[in-house]
Amino acid sequence: MTILDGKQTANDIKTELAVRVDQLILQGKRSPHLAAVLVGNDGASLTYVGSKVRSCERIGYESTLIQLPEETTEAELLQQIDRLNANAAVDGFIVQLPLPKHIDEEKVLMAIDPDKDVDGFHPTNFGKMALDMESFIPATPYGIMELLRRYQIDISGKHAVVIGRSHIVGRPMSILLSRKSSPGNATVTLTHSRTKNLAAITKEADIVVSALGVPNFLKGNMVKKGAIIIDVGITRVPDSSHPKGYVITGDVDYERVKEKASFITPVPGGVGPMTIAMLLQNTYLAYSRHADV
Repeated sequence: MTILDGKQTANDIKTELAVRVDQLILQGKRSPHLAAVLVGNDGASLTYVGSKVRSCERIGYESTLIQLPEETTEAELLQQIDRLNANAAVDGFIVQLPLPKHIDEEKVLMAIDPDKDVDGFHPTNFGKMALDMESFIPATPYGIMELLRRYQIDISGKHAVVIGRSHIVGRPMSILLSRKSSPGNATVTLTHSRTKNLAAITKEADIVVSALGVPNFLKGNMVKKGAIIIDVGITRVPDSSHPKGYVITGDVDYERVKEKASFITPVPGGVGPMTIAMLLQNTYLAYSRHADV
């Protein structure tokens, strides 16, 4: 069994990007610039955005954090997005989700210029991805594919089961796994909360990507020997014995499933760090589209 070390792989990618930035600076060029918009004070969002800002600082990117109060109106947020769209010094930006309930997330994501949509959530980028055109790929699926590539895992012709059909992970994951590329060419089954006999399906899978958000959902008796297990789940589970009062738990019953897996991602330290690394990669792509790199 091999642990797919997302933390180390993400660090490798950041180091590669830092070298590129150093070269840009030596050539007298500016560095890529990523901005993030955060509405409210959600703890998980604050942690995640803070990690993105620190990652930018580490590799030499410019970063801007725009923190807006919880009561910010939809119109005010859209005005902020318009300003970022028009700002030539900002190569890409994200609006951290979830947003407060009084704001329409779809309207906000649609307002982002697709050329600056480094989260890859805009329908223009999703459509291009589905057609195998160059686009910003959503960072989490992008990170999973990069892990498979760097560990040289051949998935061609294999049966992949994706659990979860979100626009952010499940659906793009099903497209990327099946496309004509390396890694790729898998035969994909997309499952969800209405899927019947899910365990029977996962038992037949060569690859399982779980993006359900239910702690320890995937049990050892639901996978076959030698399966490749990708755990996208990340849930804060209350734990009074832990200094933080909670532990981070994935969708996979790790201790039992790892006994059967050929490759597996841990939580934390698997897919999570890769998500941030690929967001930075997308930002470099956005920069290179507009700058003379």
